[in-house]
Amino acid sequence: MADPRFFSVRGPFPLAELARISQARLAPGVDDKAVIRDVASLDAAGPEDVSFFDNRRYTAAFAASRAGACIATAEAASHAPAGMALLLTKEPYKAYARVAHAFYPEADVEDPGDPAHPVHPTAKLGEGTRLGPGVMIGPRAEIGQRCRIGANAVIGAGVQIGDDAVIGPGASLSHCLVGARVVIEAGARVGVEGFGFALDEQGYVKVPQLGRVIVHDDAGIGANTTIARGSGPDTVIGPGCMIDNLVQIGHNVQLGRGCVIAAQVGISGSTRFDDYVVVGGQAGFAGHLRIGRGVRIAAQSGVIKDIPAGATYGGYPAVPIRQWHRQSVALSRLAEGKRKGS
Repeated sequence: MADPRFFSVRGPFPLAELARISQARLAPGVDDKAVIRDVASLDAAGPEDVSFFDNRRYTAAFAASRAGACIATAEAASHAPAGMALLLTKEPYKAYARVAHAFYPEADVEDPGDPAHPVHPTAKLGEGTRLGPGVMIGPRAEIGQRCRIGANAVIGAGVQIGDDAVIGPGASLSHCLVGARVVIEAGARVGVEGFGFALDEQGYVKVPQLGRVIVHDDAGIGANTTIARGSGPDTVIGPGCMIDNLVQIGHNVQLGRGCVIAAQVGISGSTRFDDYVVVGGQAGFAGHLRIGRGVRIAAQSGVIKDIPAGATYGGYPAVPIRQWHRQSVALSRLAEGKRKGS
């Protein structure tokens, strides 16, 4: 279930009502009076949760899921585990968006805070923590000892920050748990709503972003970097990661220990880095990728497929670095030959 520090759940709903809301049909034999209490990802869902399956990459997770109900296509039904109630539709993601809105109708509403009380009475500040002018701290936020919060920073409701953290001027944190000794530079945005919506000719259907951002100890996040909270699973920044300025990290991304991300890198949703990945500036990553331990990516590369541990890649689309160098030399020689021929 979504973290109650940040989200309030409605319901429960019987399956018949969820079928109506989602505009899906219940599979034959499903008990339409069975009660569902929450939404969850395939791997986290339990018997009273509803999930969705809309990407063949997650077939194994679908088959192993403990979800009481799942929204899927009729073609995917054969992969469902025994006892799972199916809501069948041609557009599972859109149907899930409608269901998630029913459970969390206010998920996208941010608490603006009270200018008359910039530090909410229920917030907790550790000994030795210093606040710059204009700082706002929301209800139930917890800030550790000896932290420094820069001018005009905003710490949202329920946010937790560990000891000795530094939050730069104008930074904003919401829906996140931040470890000890973390440095978040000026203007960074941590925990913003992820870029999730289903296409529809009548208008896009937004998918509530019900996860968090988890920033582990000793990480560094550069100025004006944006880290979106998860859509259900969390977005995770591993211990000791160093993230440069102007980096975009999408929802559900997971960075392992000690990753280094240079400026202007963009990482699409649900991509996972193992430990000690190093990425050069302006590289871009497609979604749902797995980047192995110790991988190195050259600047301005475009990564569109999984990369095995220890490899060095470059180019667009990114290929093993020696192959990229050979391609570059061949292209240069071809261009030079055409120039001389003309």
